[in-house]
Amino acid sequence: MILGGFDIVVIALVVFVILVLFAGIKTVPQGYRYTIERFGRYTRTLEPGLNIITPFIERIGARMNVMEQVLDVPTQEVITRDNASVAADAVAFYQVLNAAQAAYQVSNLENAVLNLTMTNIRSVMGSMDLDELLSNRDAINDRLLRVVDDAVQPWGIKVTRIEIKDIRPPTDLVDAMARQMKAEREKRAQILEAEGSRNAQILRAEGAKQSAILEAEGQREAAFREAEARERLAEAEAKATKMVSEAIAAGDVQAINYFVAQKYTEALSAIGTAGNSKIVLMPMEASSIIGSLSGIGAIAKEVFGDGNNPPSPPRPRQVPPRTTPPVNPFNQAPER
Repeated sequence: MILGGFDIVVIALVVFVILVLFAGIKTVPQGYRYTIERFGRYTRTLEPGLNIITPFIERIGARMNVMEQVLDVPTQEVITRDNASVAADAVAFYQVLNAAQAAYQVSNLENAVLNLTMTNIRSVMGSMDLDELLSNRDAINDRLLRVVDDAVQPWGIKVTRIEIKDIRPPTDLVDAMARQMKAEREKRAQILEAEGSRNAQILRAEGAKQSAILEAEGQREAAFREAEARERLAEAEAKATKMVSEAIAAGDVQAINYFVAQKYTEALSAIGTAGNSKIVLMPMEASSIIGSLSGIGAIAKEVFGDGNNPPSPPRPRQVPPRTTPPVNPFNQAPER
């Protein structure tokens, strides 16, 4: 089949249209922004999705990744303010906010951010002492973030985070720090031990004080109770003495005998129960009390009764009848 001139023109036109469509339709993936240049000049930025540009007049300038990216900062040798040499490793996170500025305001964006971060690490860490450097890592991260983020704002990017991964002092300095830490901990241990001993002594003194107070209060209460008991006993003795005195005044001889026998018996009991006495020497008059025990029992029975019969009244004293001697008739005088 021989194609004519018209057929060739149609085929060429179709191929041209297809090429134009392919050249004018652009697909932008998610997380990216494409800049469009018309005759070498930036005109706009393509968003993710299907986009159409003017073929042969406009072209894609830069394909910018707007996702957050990680930048590994190599090891930096830093000399601190107190002339200590340390090695620091860091990592930075940044994100492109304006694709046009990131594409046309700086050349080689990643290298620029990396060098800016390394420079500020040496500057910030070099203005601090070693102890401050090792103990305030969060403060270092905050200062680095503020400084670097302010520097990259004209580039259309945002530094989201800068973290110091590791700080390595020299070996001899690490040994000195270990000795210092050990000395500090020993000092704290001694201080804590001294404080514990002091608190223990204070607590023991407080306990002894409370014990003495309680013992004194107990002794006072015991003395009060003993005085009260002696007072009650004295009252009872006074009452008993009064009753005996009244009985004696009434002429009750049994009461007198009972009172004397009771006191005598109590005295003998005290002598016999003494702990340091093995042999008791008693006067001759004391033997009469042994023989009169039955008499004392009889007196008590007469005074208090035997439990069934009431005590009998005292019997009157019997006086023997008076007799006159017989008259001898032979002894009479003769009458005169």
